[in-house]
Amino acid sequence: MTAIPFPAPPADSTEVIALRGTFRAFLDQQLKDRTPRQRSDNWYGYDRGFSRAMGQAGYLGMTWPKQYGGHERSAFERAVIVEECLAAGAPVGAHWIADRQSGPSILKFGTEAQKQAFLPRIAAGELSFGIGMSEPDSGSDLAATRTKAVKDGDVYRVTGTKVWTSFAHEADYVILFCRTSGTPADRHMGTSQLLIDLKNTPGLTIKPIIDLAGQHHFNEMHFEDAVVPADMLLGEEGQGWDQVMSELAFERSGPERFLSSIELMVQLIEVLKGRDSDAAQITVGRVTARLAVLRRLSRSVAGMLQEHQNANLQAAIVKDVGALFEQALPDIARELIDAEPDPRAAGAYASVLANIVHNSPSWSLRGGTREILRGIIARGLGTR
Repeated sequence: MTAIPFPAPPADSTEVIALRGTFRAFLDQQLKDRTPRQRSDNWYGYDRGFSRAMGQAGYLGMTWPKQYGGHERSAFERAVIVEECLAAGAPVGAHWIADRQSGPSILKFGTEAQKQAFLPRIAAGELSFGIGMSEPDSGSDLAATRTKAVKDGDVYRVTGTKVWTSFAHEADYVILFCRTSGTPADRHMGTSQLLIDLKNTPGLTIKPIIDLAGQHHFNEMHFEDAVVPADMLLGEEGQGWDQVMSELAFERSGPERFLSSIELMVQLIEVLKGRDSDAAQITVGRVTARLAVLRRLSRSVAGMLQEHQNANLQAAIVKDVGALFEQALPDIARELIDAEPDPRAAGAYASVLANIVHNSPSWSLRGGTREILRGIIARGLGTR
C-alpha cells in the first residue's frame, strides 16, 4: 500500500506568532457582543460589515499579488487567520467562499480583466460569492452535471438547476459549473465554469431552502434561458473539470473541516469545570488529541499549497476525518452532560448543543460526501 505523504507543517515564526496575537485582539474587539449561540453558527454567520472590516485590516486576499489588492503573505499566515476566525465563531460567511476558493480560482484561471474586476473587491470584503456546483439527483457526482450553457454570439444561454447554494440570496456572484458541450454521459468532457452575477442575470430565479434548524443558508438556483455575457467564461471552455478539481482542493483542506463545532467543545469544557470525573477528563483529553492531530494535518496542507504542490489527496483526508470528528462531538457531549438540546434555552450550553445537533448531519455532505472522498483516497493509495 502506498503511504500518503503529509509533510511536516511549517514551524511558527516570530511573524506568525505576532500575527496571531494581533488578529486575536482584532477579533476580541469585533466580536465582543457576539453570544455563544451566535458563535456556534461558525462560518454560516453572515455579516458584510465584519467582512469589510477584515478587508480594511488586510486579512483577506492575504496570499494574492498586491496588484490585485492582495498582501503577498504566505498560505500558512492565511491559515492562522482562518483558524482564529473559526475558533472565535466569527461571522465570516460574506467573504468566506470568495476568499477561500473563488478568488484563487479567478487568480489562477481568469483573464486579466476578470482579475482586475473581481480580486480587489474580494480582498476589500466587498464582494460575496456562493458555490454553483451541486445539482438535484446528483449528490456529489459533479461529473453528472446537466446544467447547460450554449454559446450564442457574445452571450451564453444557461438552462438547469443548482441546489444547496450557500447564501445565493445574499451573495453577489457564483462560479457556475456547467456543460458547454456533449451530455452527462461524457462525464468530465465538455464542462466549463461561468461567473454568474446573482443580482443582474435575466432568467435566474433563486428559491430558499430552509434547513432543520429553521435557518436560511441554502438555496436552489433555477436557470431558464438565462443570459450570461461570454466574457464571464472562467478559464477555457471545456476545461471545467480540471478547474473545479483545483477549486475543491482549497475547499476541502481548511480548518473549517474540523472546527465547525468548536463552540460546543468550548461550552462542554466550561460546564465540566470543577467536576471530579475521570470519564470526563479522559474523554476531553481524547477529543483534544484528535483536534491536535487534525490541526497538524491541515497545517501541513497549507504548507503544500504554499509550495504549489497538488494537495487534492491530503485535502480529501482532512475533510473526511474532520467531518467524523465534528459529527462525533454532539454525541460525546450528550454522554457526558445530562442536558437536552434546546434552541430556546437561556443557558449557552443547551442552545449551542441544539444548533450543532441540527446542523452536523450536513457536514459530511458539504465539500463532497464521505463516499466520494474515500474514493479519492482509495485511488491515491492505489487500491482503486
